[in-house]
Amino acid sequence: MKKVVVAFALSGLSFSSMAQVDTSKKKDTPIIKIGNMTIMHSNAKYLNDTLTAGKFTIIGKGYSDKGGAKVELKKNTTPKKSITNWFIWDLGFAGYTDNTNYATAEAQNFLHNPGLMPASKGDYALKTTRISNFNVWFFMQTVSIAKNVLNLKYGFGIESNNYFYKTGITYVDGINTYTVRGSQTGLNKNKLVASYLTVPVMLNINTSPGKKKSGLQISAGISGGYLQRARQKQVTSDGTVKTKSNFNLEPWKLAYVGELGLGPIKLYGSISTTKLHQYGLNQVPYSVGVRFSN
Repeated sequence: MKKVVVAFALSGLSFSSMAQVDTSKKKDTPIIKIGNMTIMHSNAKYLNDTLTAGKFTIIGKGYSDKGGAKVELKKNTTPKKSITNWFIWDLGFAGYTDNTNYATAEAQNFLHNPGLMPASKGDYALKTTRISNFNVWFFMQTVSIAKNVLNLKYGFGIESNNYFYKTGITYVDGINTYTVRGSQTGLNKNKLVASYLTVPVMLNINTSPGKKKSGLQISAGISGGYLQRARQKQVTSDGTVKTKSNFNLEPWKLAYVGELGLGPIKLYGSISTTKLHQYGLNQVPYSVGVRFSN
């Protein structure tokens, strides 16, 4: 029956069409005729009620100046219980908070042949003006928990953190990885890259379910990552040197993660609860940037 009603509604008016009032009836008993369909409302002085027919809603907007009734036809949309976004990518900055106690023997032993100057934060200082965080998420899925306002959001992808050193610090791989000071003469680039296979799980709040281009969205949760690969790349006037190894980086990473956005573009942030290195240094990674989602 609803399909028949909708068919009559579509055949009798467009989205901006005017429906006429049968004036042969009482003044306070409006009748709207849409094609072969008649809608009566005996309790309304003005036509400002709605009628739902299947996937459509007919919205009465009162009388027009010409004696007709203003009517709008609106298609009803129900948000999906789950939404999947494919190949999301992030662009931002990666760094770490250096909480190392350089007065300890462990920290000093991580830098070999220090000479007259003991190891310090300055040896591992980072350049913070370069884009250094690149993430690709193969998918992110949002599943409704409560009316598409409260949702569970999770995904899977690769995080890539690039740590650009100000100095010529160099990792020496072996049974016990350590670092040495390198010459900064002719040094154009010195970075350590750590890439992780990562699974984020978050609670999501969407203030406008079903609207991709509007509404505030907030997500917060945790992520677990496994070190896929690591390498150090040094570019000097003599050429490029790449050393591929896991060095002494922690193989597992657990972090707090969050999103804040309006529409398809979001800001993201991540603060690790685990250290970057297994021993020697106490550096806590973080990242922040812009997330681009379809």
